[in-house]
Amino acid sequence: MKIIILGAGQVGTTLAENLVSEDNDITLVDNQADRLLALQDKHDLRVVNGVASSPKVLREAGAADADLVVAVTNSDETNMIACQVAYTLFNTPTKIARIRSADYLREKNKLFQPDVIPIDHIISPEKLVTDEIVRLIDYPGALQVSHFANGRISIVVVKAYYGGPLVGYALSALKEHLPHIDCRVVSILRQDKVIRPQGSTIIEAGDEVTFICDTIHIKAIMSELQRLEKPYKRIMIIGGGNIGSGVAKRLEEQCSVKLIERNPERATALAERLSKTLVFCGDASDQSLLFEEHIENIDVFLSLTSDDEANIMSALLAKRLGAKKAMVLIQRMAYINLLQGGTLDIVVSPQQATISALLGHIRKGDVGSVVSLRHGIAEALEIVVHGEAESSNVIGRQVSDIKLPAGAIIGAVLRGDDVMIARKSLVIEEDDRIVVYVSDKKYIPDVEKLFQPSAFFI
Repeated sequence: MKIIILGAGQVGTTLAENLVSEDNDITLVDNQADRLLALQDKHDLRVVNGVASSPKVLREAGAADADLVVAVTNSDETNMIACQVAYTLFNTPTKIARIRSADYLREKNKLFQPDVIPIDHIISPEKLVTDEIVRLIDYPGALQVSHFANGRISIVVVKAYYGGPLVGYALSALKEHLPHIDCRVVSILRQDKVIRPQGSTIIEAGDEVTFICDTIHIKAIMSELQRLEKPYKRIMIIGGGNIGSGVAKRLEEQCSVKLIERNPERATALAERLSKTLVFCGDASDQSLLFEEHIENIDVFLSLTSDDEANIMSALLAKRLGAKKAMVLIQRMAYINLLQGGTLDIVVSPQQATISALLGHIRKGDVGSVVSLRHGIAEALEIVVHGEAESSNVIGRQVSDIKLPAGAIIGAVLRGDDVMIARKSLVIEEDDRIVVYVSDKKYIPDVEKLFQPSAFFI
């Protein structure tokens, strides 16, 4: 596939790194020549220096025969104009744009139409991160929760702790503990080493366990790996930007929410807009303010400013002063592996959330949701199966007979309204929605090829 990525920031660069290893023809456009040269030395891709919305620059990037334009510059307006130019001058088939401004998103159904601003798919990092944080609040103790198949199937990452009934026992004991609930453990991370789960695998305290199940069973399965935490009720949010205010709005009906914002004007505006959230103008590093607001009673401290270092320091302070959990927004990928699972409980990455959403529109075949796991190393895909038994590598075959690439596991299937965990004897049918876990994303092209019907068959 010939793909033009506009913007070599963190999202554009990470996306290029994900796609260039999958036999795609990638061209990266940015107006910072030194950044482009560094990326060209590191990866097998073309670079074009210039303004992303310029017809001349897009022509030089190969827009005339590109399959896809992904506009992820830091400017919503540049992204929109670039998609307009790609459509009008080059008739580019698929156009994806990152749009951050809430003003544009509120009017998206009127604005982003073929005869107005022709963008096929909108990606909003703020909304994606807000959704992810709210899911983590809904499932106390989870490190990552992602929904597939219209929300019916979920993949969950959770750490095993002493006190969980399955800790110290083989995975096969899960069926004895929960005889009426089915799930599939697809990966175990133990001391930074990946273990492919077997029935005889003993779950140890500290293991990071990834499982797939019917969404309604998430909490029951989590209760086997750790003592279920009480629902989070007292939330403190640092930062009143789009993410912080969005999370407060979503949670204020069900939780007691306090929000601290440094900017007085912004704090005043938020106090008027958020009906049940207590808004304070102040600094999250002010210990006296945190004590006054009873930091020791806070269930989750959410540090959601745009400054990584400020988020880390305020969360460390909050934990030291008694906050039960700390969730931190981190932009830089280098910090994520360093922080998660230490003093700070959960790290949320806008880049990973955005990449997951973009990959869902880029993957070959009829792919629904895509989720990046283990900080970008692994991936889970929802694939809709098409074709007939004669033209397909999977239809009419038992799961045990499907030749999956190394590290790929069929986790679950949604057939009609039924969720089925993919045991060896399950036969795949046309229109099944299948969730596939891939332990190393380098095998994604093989998975895509496997599920695509053949054009010719005997």
